[in-house]
Amino acid sequence: MVDIALLGSGGGMPMPNRFLSALLINYKGRKILVDCGEGTQVSMRILGWGFKSIDVICITHGHGDHIVGLPGLLATIGNSGRTEPLTLIGPEGIEKIIRGLRVIVPYLPYDINIIENPKKAISLINGDIVLSTLELDHSWPCIGYSFYINRSPKFDMEKAIINGVPKVFWNRLQKGDVIVHEGKTYEPSMVLGNERKGIKISYITDTRPVDKIPGFIKTSDLFVCEGTYGDDCDLDKAIKNKHMTFREAAELANKGRVQELLLTHFSPAMTDPEIYKNNIIDIFPNSIIGQDRLVKTLAFRE
Repeated sequence: MVDIALLGSGGGMPMPNRFLSALLINYKGRKILVDCGEGTQVSMRILGWGFKSIDVICITHGHGDHIVGLPGLLATIGNSGRTEPLTLIGPEGIEKIIRGLRVIVPYLPYDINIIENPKKAISLINGDIVLSTLELDHSWPCIGYSFYINRSPKFDMEKAIINGVPKVFWNRLQKGDVIVHEGKTYEPSMVLGNERKGIKISYITDTRPVDKIPGFIKTSDLFVCEGTYGDDCDLDKAIKNKHMTFREAAELANKGRVQELLLTHFSPAMTDPEIYKNNIIDIFPNSIIGQDRLVKTLAFRE
């Protein structure tokens, strides 16, 4: 199972009941943070999931509502006792931005490995999660993220017996070890069944709805997407500012055949996003209006 927490659902500026863009993914006790807007630390403290086990931070782009919370968070992670390296991923130019932000946090007890604008899939969290990116259409270099959580094949006892694998090795082989014993090599494939479907989470903000998004988010179990404007009448604003309306996000979810849509990144002018919910569910019924610290648990499906 994978736990998801929407730490901040706002865009532009923080509101009294809405912090800025941030999403936390928790798998096997290790964490990936996506974006780090103002208020991220406060929301994390309220949530109570801890700071030390954040292994990866993914930034969509360099606008302040997605990254201003980062310097303080890096310091807090250091104060939590972390000494292991932390990976930071972002679009073109992210290394320069991080250098600037670190003027106020020059000393950390751990190293930061920066990956700028990756073009290939990246293996994270001991190979359990595969990250992919997509260049988006915003007023600043911006990338979307897809996280695929692998699921191990099921143990096949009959296969293990047929292959003559000693029972003492079953557990280690199931965990992926290769064992050489008395001149014979035992591999995981000798005790494991067919591959099983994992869990896919996609995160798209800030952007216009470009043609490649439906293929990128295809069959996601959860599609987290910006919905800066709820009213269809604000389409001109969305085009001008390179954002999306609720309806446009729902159309992407429909084209990508995702399981569920979670809307976030609401304009400060939109005090009650629920007013515009029909603009989503008319097109994609399985949709949720995000709110700060909304938590979802995604389970593997057979």
